[in-house]
Amino acid sequence: MKFVSFKETIEKANSIVIFSHVNPDGDTLGTMSALYQTIKNYFNKEAVMITVGKIPDIYEFIPYIKKVKTPIDIAQSSDFDLAIAVDIAAKDRMADSLPLFEKAKTKINIDHHKTNNEYGDLAIVRGDASSAGEVLFDILENLGLEPDKDTATALYTAILTDTGGFRFDNTTAEVLKKAAKIIEYGANPALISRYCYESKPKPMVMLQANSLINAKFLEENKIAYVCITNKDMEKYKAQNDHTEGIVEALRQINTTEISFVLKEVDENTTKASLRSKKADVSKVATVFGGGGHTFAAGCTIKKPLKIACDKMIEEVKKII
Repeated sequence: MKFVSFKETIEKANSIVIFSHVNPDGDTLGTMSALYQTIKNYFNKEAVMITVGKIPDIYEFIPYIKKVKTPIDIAQSSDFDLAIAVDIAAKDRMADSLPLFEKAKTKINIDHHKTNNEYGDLAIVRGDASSAGEVLFDILENLGLEPDKDTATALYTAILTDTGGFRFDNTTAEVLKKAAKIIEYGANPALISRYCYESKPKPMVMLQANSLINAKFLEENKIAYVCITNKDMEKYKAQNDHTEGIVEALRQINTTEISFVLKEVDENTTKASLRSKKADVSKVATVFGGGGHTFAAGCTIKKPLKIACDKMIEEVKKII
């Protein structure tokens, strides 16, 4: 019934806006692009895509991604018939876009985070799905809507990146079957993988190398972490998205059970990313108002970097 409601809601809407989460990744961008194209191709309607934070350079290949706007580009008085949030575990992850979402007459929530409280008028949330891209693909399949090549490219990017290149625990037989079907629709797996994993800018590589060299270890090397200051970012002329991948690299160490990366936002705000092999790090993220999955979670801590680090260590030790 939810799939039917999804279709009917889009059919009734005259103005549609799609939201990604702040500091977008491959899943939220790929899903947003695929949904934009679906609305355009099958419903003959133009949607507006909105994100907060710079789109990482590696994702500029995603079809229609250059059409994405920021909240500043949209008049705050704008009223949309329908707002759709994709890959957004909690509404505050929309950041400056949230007022526009809240003003919409009808709201749809498409997500795969188990911590999602199913906000909105229609929530299609599957905590067992690998990605928001997989959830959207299932919607299209159930409605009999076949993706074109560009839509397939966006969907494959979403699933590929949120499964870590089909390496994470959320890579199931079903996910691989769906990925294969998306390839049949026109996605080029080798090319997409090259864009996502083999096209890193030099500042990103240098920042990551420095971070790994300066990593710290606790509890007999079971905890691995890095704290990145704004001075570090300036030294390598790095951008915020250039920290992506560091927390996964720390988790790859054979002794690591939990890894985390803390990034200084300003003197009173710290962004955290957590990964684990066994423990449920979403419990840690929830303590700080964040969320995510069992083995991958994140949050924003309203404390200076040093204090945030001490508090994070305290919480992580509780679940190691």
